[in-house]
Amino acid sequence: MKLTIKDIAKMAGVSPGTVSKIINQTGSIGPRTKEKVMKIIEETGYQPSFSAKALATKKSNLIGLIYAGEVHVEFNHPFFNEVINSFKNAIGRLGYDLLIFSNSNFSKGKEDYLARCKHFQLDGCIIIAGENIESAIYELDKSSVPCVGVDIELTGPRSTFVTTDNRKVSSKVVEHYYLHSIKEVAYIGGPSDSIISNIRKEGFLDTVRQLGMAVRENWIQYGDYFEQSGYEAMNRILAEGPIPKGVFAASDMMALGALKAIKERGYSVPEDIKVIGCDDVEACRYSDPPLSTVKQDKEKMGKLAAYMLHDMINEQAEPNSILVDPELVIRNTCIVNNKENLAKPSL
Repeated sequence: MKLTIKDIAKMAGVSPGTVSKIINQTGSIGPRTKEKVMKIIEETGYQPSFSAKALATKKSNLIGLIYAGEVHVEFNHPFFNEVINSFKNAIGRLGYDLLIFSNSNFSKGKEDYLARCKHFQLDGCIIIAGENIESAIYELDKSSVPCVGVDIELTGPRSTFVTTDNRKVSSKVVEHYYLHSIKEVAYIGGPSDSIISNIRKEGFLDTVRQLGMAVRENWIQYGDYFEQSGYEAMNRILAEGPIPKGVFAASDMMALGALKAIKERGYSVPEDIKVIGCDDVEACRYSDPPLSTVKQDKEKMGKLAAYMLHDMINEQAEPNSILVDPELVIRNTCIVNNKENLAKPSL
């Protein structure tokens, strides 16, 4: 028979409250009473229930992991997988476990995320953003539950967020092209209503205009982050002309699709058209030719999210958002010849 805290209290001749204080190291209990209770716990092998410990300490050491909105990729997608693994390892070292939420109904009563947090007595949440974020996320954001968002801007009283500097993602690409005398550049973005994709598009267009480069309506196309959509978008660009000298796709998978379309049309990469993607997924290294990309520091994002959430839970810091710098990784799809290299000075 499984022992309860009342059983331990009865054996020791003390109240259940006294046993609870000794287990959770709270309150002022005499050394003799403490020694007696601890001896009984050791002899019986008693383990306090999770709910009893959480009730006594007001902490569950549980973090909710929420995939918010419509996540159009599998959980093993390189971006999500690496960020979450980094977060999981860091938050685990800080003494927490993860509870994964789906965005389906919690019960027949259709309680939202905030109700789930209260139900499971969560200490905080990490929110991974998709598209079309449900209103329940913003209700959680406005609550007293500590939350950290990844690729979603949270503004609540105990919320913060970490994301790649997505404007800088695009500006790095455009500046690289410009410094190698490539001034005719096309952009393939994610869905036209995607927040992240539109930030990248704005960064792209702003930098193109600042540098006096050509902007053509047909060179701005949209996909859904997957390879087929990049293939179709590139075909639309090539169908009308003139042909751009460079392409920036807002995801590596779309860039790989664009690469396929360019080859099928009889153009050579990088001699005729250069291509740069975004994310630095593993497939970039093995495409033909290997794909240039903008690398997001996924490990750093996960670690930052963990430590920021821990500090908020323990009221050790005020919520402050962080933008993580991206890194341009040049591979064979954007190799320039010596003549191009001498065209512009390096920044």
